[in-house]
Amino acid sequence: MSRELRRRKCRHCNEYFVPDPRCADRQRHCFKPGCRHASKASSQRKWQSKDGNGDYNRGPKAVERVQAWRKAHPGYWRRKRPPSVSTQPIDKKPVNPDQSSCNAPRGLTVALQDDCLTQTAAFVGLISMFTGYTLQDDIAITTRQLLLRGRNILGTVSPEKSITNSNRL
Repeated sequence: MSRELRRRKCRHCNEYFVPDPRCADRQRHCFKPGCRHASKASSQRKWQSKDGNGDYNRGPKAVERVQAWRKAHPGYWRRKRPPSVSTQPIDKKPVNPDQSSCNAPRGLTVALQDDCLTQTAAFVGLISMFTGYTLQDDIAITTRQLLLRGRNILGTVSPEKSITNSNRL
């Protein structure tokens, strides 16, 4: 049968507490953080006051001991880097010129030099901010619309072609 635990007065806060049954005969402080801190400080003072313990962490012997331990445990203090967070690799697919995208407007062929603004990160970011789109396909459609509208304003595209293409968009 278990013995009834008696309440004990904490040496730090002077309040009564029920000690842990596993160490009831040795526990002198309650479980409050401040009291636990005082208990630790008290036990360290007691340990360092014993003969030979006061210089345990000082002097050339301590330096040799620490150097030997570090040599025996290389890399212990190095932080392990978390695995890099990257996107999943995309399988490269061959381009099929016969297949057209269902998102891109038909009949609008854009020369590479005319579509060069889509390569500029600032321009892509600007389009993304205004439209709210983040997918490259959506941004490409918007870029084509802007390009067509600009050509229409400058008069480089015939009006009937711009009307038919803008209706599809």
